[in-house]
Amino acid sequence: MKAAIVNAFGVAPALGEFRAPEAGDGETVVTVHAAPLSPIVKALASGRHYTSSGTAGFVPGIDGVGVDAEGRRVYFLFPKAPFGSMAQKSLVARDMLVPVPDQLSDDRAAAIATAGLASWVALSRRAKLQKGEVVLVNGATGSAGRMALDIARHFGARKVVAVGRNRARLDELEADVKIALTDDADQPLRAVFDQGVDVVLDFIWGAPATRILKAAAGNRASRTGEPRLRYVQLGTAAGEEIPLRGDMLRSSGLELMGSGIGSLSVREMVIGAGELLAASPAAGFESPFAGVPLAQVTDVWNREPDVRYIIQPNRV
Repeated sequence: MKAAIVNAFGVAPALGEFRAPEAGDGETVVTVHAAPLSPIVKALASGRHYTSSGTAGFVPGIDGVGVDAEGRRVYFLFPKAPFGSMAQKSLVARDMLVPVPDQLSDDRAAAIATAGLASWVALSRRAKLQKGEVVLVNGATGSAGRMALDIARHFGARKVVAVGRNRARLDELEADVKIALTDDADQPLRAVFDQGVDVVLDFIWGAPATRILKAAAGNRASRTGEPRLRYVQLGTAAGEEIPLRGDMLRSSGLELMGSGIGSLSVREMVIGAGELLAASPAAGFESPFAGVPLAQVTDVWNREPDVRYIIQPNRV
């Protein structure tokens, strides 16, 4: 079968022939129609992700939309190595499948799931957002950050705050407050936290996270106790590490947590994906995407698009 193949870590995958998968007990072969090219897919293909395997020679892609052996249209997550989603067929455990609503096209369903799953499970399982709370999204100008704003509203957030490094992209977003991380951002960040923030979804970490945490924890230390702040770490596009003072934790209601593979079970993530897709038609969730034939995967791999690339293995 035709597939994108990672022949060496750190090198864009190349189109080639890969052996076709054969289903074992509890597995099914999925004919793939849409496979998202997401940051985690690139990180895994480079060997940099914390769940990366030690060897190359595999098909990239951790999720997708296609048709299973029974002819059902499904979204699937975490196909069985080495059969990733960027191939004409993939091998998936049967409990890693959820149905795709008829109202969603293959590409749209794939784009929504890959952009929205992180914030859906973070808000519903980790932070456990309550109606009327305030959510701040760090990295709001990326695909996942944009979706997080909409998903927070869907779960009943009273106010959403968009924080990002690209002022022009921030201006395009629908948010109650928008803060560009320029040199003069510390005062508006502090003002937002003074007014009250309940949950932070952080997609980028690094220096932006340091500034946000300083504004959030800022040496208040009220005798009656500071309000609870759930800070959920989701990605590290701006840096893997940050300095963290111990008294920042002691003098505030800050609670640091992560959300992802490991802090959540794989099954919980699959269930969350099903919930997200089922809610999408009525909620009107959208995540901009560009469909790309499988043959062009090498060309687009290292581009930084304004929208998510969805690889289409049925278009070679």
